[in-house]
Amino acid sequence: MKVEDVFKNNEKWISNKLSIDENYFTELAKGQAPEFLYIGCSDSRVSAEDLMGIQPGQAFVHRNVANLVNNVDLNVMTVLNYSVRHLKVKHVVVCGHYNCGGVKAAMQPDDMGILNPWLRNIRDVYRTHKDELNGIEDEAKRYDRLVELNVQEQCVNLLKTAAIQQAITERGLTVHGWVFDIRTGKLIDLNIDFDAILKDIKEIYNLY
Repeated sequence: MKVEDVFKNNEKWISNKLSIDENYFTELAKGQAPEFLYIGCSDSRVSAEDLMGIQPGQAFVHRNVANLVNNVDLNVMTVLNYSVRHLKVKHVVVCGHYNCGGVKAAMQPDDMGILNPWLRNIRDVYRTHKDELNGIEDEAKRYDRLVELNVQEQCVNLLKTAAIQQAITERGLTVHGWVFDIRTGKLIDLNIDFDAILKDIKEIYNLY
């Protein structure tokens, strides 16, 4: 695709939206009130709006390599606090995906240079769950399982924050852990028991 094609596509998109609703952009410009915060992977094959079947304005989106919720990353923490405390989203989703390059890289015992500090977060997930993961002989299944466990651990990182704890207590915000199966297009809810996790970690991380 050429750069020129992008702008042609934009014109077609505008025309299509206005043909359906002549006030589409006027209404869009008035403000946002998304119900979802979506934290996903930057992988070019995984588009939040497409896989969720949603329109602009329905989800506040943050993407990074391997969908990490790193509590010392000011980017994700800013997005989290703004969407939860100011936009008042009702749902916070961490969505990983199978065939994730970041997770795959973290499984390799190689020096990745500047990527090392970032991948360490995923390597720590492997370390935390090494007994389960090392017990999976099939490498492809071990890879898939690490993708799922990484989503779970990033959700745990969410639950460790004061903003999430306050929103859960005061207005019933819900955290979700999902995986997108890039091989089938299916969105999978991991059905993580967050009540049990929150009860367990609040002994140390009771911030609200």
